[in-house]
Amino acid sequence: MNTIIVTILAVIIAVIVGGAAGYMARKRSAEAQIGSAEQEALKIVSDAEAKGEARKKELMLEAKEDIHRLRQELDRDTKERRNEISRQERRVVQKEENLDRKLESVEKKEEQLARKESRIDKTQQAVDEMHAKQKTELERISGLTSDEAKTILMAETEEELKHEKAVKIKEYEQQTKDEADKKARDILSIAIQRCAADHVAETTVSVVALPNDEMKGRIIGREGRNIRTLETLTGIDLIIDDTPEAVILSGFDPVRREVARIALEKLIQDGRIHPARIEEMVEKAKREVDIRIKEAGEQATFDTGVHGLHPELVKLLGRLRYRTSYGQNVLDHSIEVSHLAGTMAAELGCDVMLAKRGGLLHDIGKAIDHEVEGSHTSIGADLARKFRESKDVINCIASHHGDCEASCVEAVLVAAADAVSAARPGARRESLESYLKRLKRLEEIAESFDGVERCFAIQAGREIRVMVKPDKVDDAGAAALAHDIVKKIEEELEYPGQIKATVIRETRVVDYAK
Repeated sequence: MNTIIVTILAVIIAVIVGGAAGYMARKRSAEAQIGSAEQEALKIVSDAEAKGEARKKELMLEAKEDIHRLRQELDRDTKERRNEISRQERRVVQKEENLDRKLESVEKKEEQLARKESRIDKTQQAVDEMHAKQKTELERISGLTSDEAKTILMAETEEELKHEKAVKIKEYEQQTKDEADKKARDILSIAIQRCAADHVAETTVSVVALPNDEMKGRIIGREGRNIRTLETLTGIDLIIDDTPEAVILSGFDPVRREVARIALEKLIQDGRIHPARIEEMVEKAKREVDIRIKEAGEQATFDTGVHGLHPELVKLLGRLRYRTSYGQNVLDHSIEVSHLAGTMAAELGCDVMLAKRGGLLHDIGKAIDHEVEGSHTSIGADLARKFRESKDVINCIASHHGDCEASCVEAVLVAAADAVSAARPGARRESLESYLKRLKRLEEIAESFDGVERCFAIQAGREIRVMVKPDKVDDAGAAALAHDIVKKIEEELEYPGQIKATVIRETRVVDYAK
């Protein structure tokens, strides 16, 4: 036990002694490192001080060089400014010398002018005295004062000028009138020359070619039922005579005649001719004519360059293709008026498009004047107002026959163009228009009775066929209606020969097998 304790004590003592020895060794080593660090620090400080001194000297040297350079530049600028000031001073001195010389010259000229003015004043005074003496002498010789002589002279001069003025005014008026007439003739001749529109005079018959004469019998049908059906549906009279391979369609309404012609041609091509087929072809022909009417209106707007019209106005324009006025096609007439008015507007520097638009639409009322009461000018103006045309276009339509006053130059040009187109040789035929009006009046008389559904004037106005509503007019009433129509025709119409009135009452019962 003692041995263990001794051993432990020995170990502890050895540890203590070793630790103390290590501590002393580390202390000496640290002190040596500290001394070395202090020496190093002193060396660094001394090096830094040496470098600082060197840098300081360099900066001082650079500063001295900059100061020297700036001083040299300042001296150079100062020298240049002094030289510039010296040059300016020399120029100022020269200008002062020049001004002094000019001033001396001006003073000399003023002296010369003063001497001249003095001489002029003396001369003028002498002239005035001489003029006064002459005036006094003239008054003594003439026995008139200067004011009296002036009054007499002015009166004589005024009389002479008055006569010359009247002569000149008369010459200028005649010259202006001649030039205006010549200019108007030139404008109209240019307009007519540029507008070479072709017109085809409408007649009251159309000819349909047949492939052979046997087709005439098929058109007539058994007991004439086919021809009666076609005449009843279209209101056109079919004339089948000895003319080889041809059938004549007679009727004053060009739209009905065109429908009948197209339907008959389709029936001939199809070969199946019977009442049901005739009804079908007539309906197809009516639709085709409606399409042609629309195309005719569109073509008219294209030919004249008038665009932006309402579609309904375009359709009404197309209807004018089948309307005539004194034998003149109204659509062709409207196109011609549009071209004439546009040409005259261009020559006069007016609104060309307004003149063309007014000329194209000026007779638009004739498309429905048989359906609406009133003149075609008022009807056309109402149509244009309905479809939102401008007030100038409406005025062109309303005033082209003088029904109202023209409010613009273009309206006057449209009226002039309408007169030029109508007065063109061969454009119109009075007899044809009167004939068509008589046929139209014949139909209107028949339509004025109650129970009448449709009526057609045929046989060149020698027959009127009236279709009545079977639920309103019975067989006895049909006979009475025919008698009444004849009496009214005799009272209101003048006509050669006689007119046959045929009242047709037909009852159809249709049913379908399903």
